[in-house]
Amino acid sequence: MSAIKLQSKSDQDLVHQYLQGQESSLEELIRRHKTKIYTSIYLLVKDSYLAEDIFQDTFIKVINTLKAGKYNEEGKFLPWVIRIAHNLVIDHFRKEKRTPVVTTVDGFDIFEVLKFYDESTEDKMIREQTHRDLRELIHLLPAEQKEVLIMRHYGELSFKEISDITGVSINTALGRMRYALNNLRKMMLSKELSLKNDV
Repeated sequence: MSAIKLQSKSDQDLVHQYLQGQESSLEELIRRHKTKIYTSIYLLVKDSYLAEDIFQDTFIKVINTLKAGKYNEEGKFLPWVIRIAHNLVIDHFRKEKRTPVVTTVDGFDIFEVLKFYDESTEDKMIREQTHRDLRELIHLLPAEQKEVLIMRHYGELSFKEISDITGVSINTALGRMRYALNNLRKMMLSKELSLKNDV
């Protein structure tokens, strides 16, 4: 099947095709979601080599689970894979006896996957500066608020999925998200105020 035809298929269709022996369907799924999955891992481990290892382990587990017929039809493919990746990260840190700290690292933009078209150079500069500022502010959030924010907006996980992964209730996950957004809002306001005062 041509790459264009594969690109028009839903994740669910591609999973079915892969299970029927079409290897290229899995390649398309990886191509489609690679950036989000890798970044979700990288934000947790903060090491590109380790992130690549865990990314590969994640897809070995995905393939084994699919081939064993244990993939849940109701689950969305991307959140399911991110959940597997997150569990592998936790396993890694358990072995290392360290707790993962979610953080954004300078030079890595969690909003990079967003596509912007027809914008002027000025608009692009403003957007990049805004994303840089936002990334710095996210870095200042408490670890558990950062984690929920990244999983929700970057990993596109539901609050139920976040609660399952982090081992807290849905209400706690919702609360952390609310605190994260409120804290970001306050930080942005104070940053704007200090900028105005500097002018």
